[in-house]
Amino acid sequence: MTEKFARAERCPVCSSPRLRSHKKGTFDYALLKKDQIKITDSEYGKVWDLSECRDCGHIFADPCPRPEFIFSLYSQVEDPAYDEEAEGRSRNFLGILANLEKLLPARGRLFDVGAATGILLRLARERGWSAEGIEASEWAVAFAAENYAIRLNQGFFEEAPLAPSSYQAVTMVDFIEHTPMPREAMAKANKILAPGGILCLVTPDIHSRAARLAGMRWWHLRPGHLAYFSLPSLRKLLSEAGFEIVKRKKYAWTFSAYYVLSRIRTFGPLIKNRRAASFLKRIRLKLALGDSFEIYAKKSPGS
Repeated sequence: MTEKFARAERCPVCSSPRLRSHKKGTFDYALLKKDQIKITDSEYGKVWDLSECRDCGHIFADPCPRPEFIFSLYSQVEDPAYDEEAEGRSRNFLGILANLEKLLPARGRLFDVGAATGILLRLARERGWSAEGIEASEWAVAFAAENYAIRLNQGFFEEAPLAPSSYQAVTMVDFIEHTPMPREAMAKANKILAPGGILCLVTPDIHSRAARLAGMRWWHLRPGHLAYFSLPSLRKLLSEAGFEIVKRKKYAWTFSAYYVLSRIRTFGPLIKNRRAASFLKRIRLKLALGDSFEIYAKKSPGS
């Protein structure tokens, strides 16, 4: 075991020492590279050695990469394919913003964690929010500045110097499963939210029907995901951080047909055809697979 990784003694969500082995890893994490953790990687079925908490049901990488190591990799990630799907991603993010606007009395300051190239923040700004965010990838931060005129903080959210009680909304879309410090991330989100502020959290549901049917072919089983949450473990994580769930639903994805088929190896010859690829990129598919949580949680009074 190198110092890049650490074996867990307690659950990262509830601190219980009652852990058991859940699944044997299917790739050599000692050789983990930056391209394996980018948003659009398609190494489905590659998982860490996973442990499960007997008390809250949380499933997580064990051993887990230390924060400084995984952040160093994320800072190097370049992922141009991510923004090529900006239209579909925008449809997903607009739904989140609409829900936040229903739950809050007015648009105010919004902070996006793991902001990637800034698509959600661009949309929020267009709808009247004061939009800010943080992203680990130096490439993505530069892309957001150049293409959307959005200045992102480049760094590690859990340790970023952000003013307390400053934001009406915090968004974490597909972030919490990537961090080795979920408790610290939730505590930080609570700290920077103003009283009555809302956190939006999107993360895969490992107990969903889609996950069970797909088995090891489930698209959320990938090297970048260090944790898999259940509803009980999410409730525990949010409650202990000072949040109360006020709305819960399943997240739906929108991608081009080209992007979806590019994830499936048997369609390789088709998407390499220039005319076919151009046509497929214009077709939008809404994937309501029901395999990700979309949760809105309010900062509890006095937290």
